[in-house]
Amino acid sequence: MSPGVDYTLSVQGRAGFVAQGSAVVVDHASAPLFSNVNENKFQTINTYAIDKLLDNYERSTGVAEQVTTEELLEISQFLDAVMQTPVMKSGLLRFEHVFVGETRSGNELIGFHNWVQFYLQEKGLHLDYKGFKAGRHDLPDQDDHVLNLQFTWHGVVKPVGSAFIGTSPEFEMALYTVVFLLNTERSTNVLVNIDQCQMELVVVRHGRSIETAYPRLLSSNSRHLRQQQSQSH
Repeated sequence: MSPGVDYTLSVQGRAGFVAQGSAVVVDHASAPLFSNVNENKFQTINTYAIDKLLDNYERSTGVAEQVTTEELLEISQFLDAVMQTPVMKSGLLRFEHVFVGETRSGNELIGFHNWVQFYLQEKGLHLDYKGFKAGRHDLPDQDDHVLNLQFTWHGVVKPVGSAFIGTSPEFEMALYTVVFLLNTERSTNVLVNIDQCQMELVVVRHGRSIETAYPRLLSSNSRHLRQQQSQSH
């Protein structure tokens, strides 16, 4: 999806430090992150299929999901749609943790690295965007495809979260799978430069599956390119 055409971001203020598990957070964003999203485009990037899955999971870790026949059908339809795309050939990850998000011990928000879930939860007034997280010399643009974020979900604070913006679920699943297959280390970090941004792709494995995966924005506004140029002179 194209920024400024299919969706519009309002990144607003820079979020402050919040300790993990804290219930107190200062709001540096009075408006939602997503000003508008063309939901008609969802059906063209398999987001329509993922949309039906996002409410099938319990927020709290340790609480077993009650899976209905309808939910099993939704899972099957999503996997069928994803596996038919050219970008996705193999591998799956821990869907609930990465794409939906979970709470632990009632006061800690873990996972939650998908922009569609962010948008839908914000639209449903379950999520409150608090501001962006970035380095002192970085200022995110509304056309950035990766953001570091601070927000609350059902009142639980995520001090620093991150997500691709405007990408398809099969793109994210394929990308994380490729990183996962690079080696057998517990954690794999890959440095990637895309457009004006430098990011780190983080994939943590649990046996033969992906425990968690997410992008971490390191710099924006081409700061990493300017640093490289200054070091070469």
